[in-house]
Amino acid sequence: MNVLWIYAHPEARSLNGALRDEGLRTLTGLGHRHRQSDLYAMGWNAVVDHADFDQDPDTRLVVGAESKRAYESGGLSADIRREHEKIDWADTIVFQFPLWWFGMPAILKGWFDRVFVKGFAYGVREPNGRTARYGAGTLAGKRAMIIVTAGGGESAFSPRGINGDLDELLFPIQHGTFWYAGLTVLPPLAVFGADRLSEADYEAAAEALRERLQTLDDTPAIAYRKQNTGDYDDDHVLLPDRAAGQRGLSVHRVPQA
Repeated sequence: MNVLWIYAHPEARSLNGALRDEGLRTLTGLGHRHRQSDLYAMGWNAVVDHADFDQDPDTRLVVGAESKRAYESGGLSADIRREHEKIDWADTIVFQFPLWWFGMPAILKGWFDRVFVKGFAYGVREPNGRTARYGAGTLAGKRAMIIVTAGGGESAFSPRGINGDLDELLFPIQHGTFWYAGLTVLPPLAVFGADRLSEADYEAAAEALRERLQTLDDTPAIAYRKQNTGDYDDDHVLLPDRAAGQRGLSVHRVPQA
């Protein structure tokens, strides 16, 4: 298996750095091939601008249209093209980051803003003319998984915890980005209490990571509903007989027996 590891933490000597190193060692030991995008080490530019699309800075920038034009013409900046090549190569993409202010670090958000351009990750159509998204699209067939560290305890990220349910906090990334672009989404691996782990806690986290990587190719995915297979009406609203009487983000998952 080809695994691309997107790493977004500024300190290699951190908990995240140790887990990243353990993960890459594990992949090697399992016989998988891996490549890495260490965003801070790369000095990744997180800001979309005219240079991404080889456009005159004095012209009006319409990001969607210009990104599609540049993608189709080969005019995207070299750093974006390199990330596309890595994604094309990968079967599975691991995204590792600390939870900062209930979201991903800005450098990783900027990676998505610049790399998931129109024509590559969205804005494509199925043969019947319908927009290919939420389970369909050019990235369909690849898997994605989040590894996230959080300072709070696990109970604080539970459905009744003060921080909110972690699955719901990650919904914009897992459903609104991964699934939207067609990626199959694996359940996240979370490490809680990240700023106060004991040695025993770290060993437990490392073992959980090793176990997840050993089952990358057969871990059941999150069963999100697809857009174009009959669950939603023409306005993209869930049909009344699906999750009848329910509200909230969980309705966008297929009930499991």
